[in-house]
Amino acid sequence: MAEAGSDARAVQAAGAPARAADAPPPTTSVALADLDGRTAYRLLTGLVAPRPIAWVSTLSPAGVPNLAPFSFFTLLTGRPPTVMFAAGDRPGGEAKGTLANALATGEFVVNLADRQLAEAVNATSAMVAPDVDEFALAGLATAPSVEVAPPRVAAAPAALEARVSQVVPVEGSPATMVLGHVLRVHVRTDLLAADGLVDAERFGPVARLGRDEYAALGEVFRLRRPSKRAGTAEPARPA
Repeated sequence: MAEAGSDARAVQAAGAPARAADAPPPTTSVALADLDGRTAYRLLTGLVAPRPIAWVSTLSPAGVPNLAPFSFFTLLTGRPPTVMFAAGDRPGGEAKGTLANALATGEFVVNLADRQLAEAVNATSAMVAPDVDEFALAGLATAPSVEVAPPRVAAAPAALEARVSQVVPVEGSPATMVLGHVLRVHVRTDLLAADGLVDAERFGPVARLGRDEYAALGEVFRLRRPSKRAGTAEPARPA
């Protein structure tokens, strides 16, 4: 992607003078209203990172499979289990195939990729005609879903079958948020720990950064959540 000229330079910090060891580092402050949309997008996607990737498979009303990655994606709630991805329009204003299919059929599958599938994920991000099967384009085998019609990526370590629950246009934007209730989860058995939950290091999900950068899972560490609200006194114990 090409840099946006003066707007790109506006977000670059000028050479800062040497600072005292205890002084805070210099900060560049940018009003996004002063940037064009492309530069603002690139700045934000480099900061809001890493982002998990929803590798979404859908079927068109005619039965043509579609597969595309979206990094504006998250788990929203566990009750009911709900995921969200946001899809923009094609350059001409037409809805992307994933969005059009999800709206038409009410179903989608979020496939979750590991490092071994990163190149295939990237291949399916190509802007192709709606009647192109991206599974075939990327040389990916399919696996049948159980609760919904769209197929899964057979090699994906995990997949979430979902039914559309809400569609929310983002005001002032070509993006649309698609929310879906997760009906069934598929996860490769060797990724499960003894407690039945996913071992993050075995899973090794791939994530999106800024520019054309991706990330693999790095250091994994644990922190226990505080058991009581900060600043509240611990109840007195009986004598």
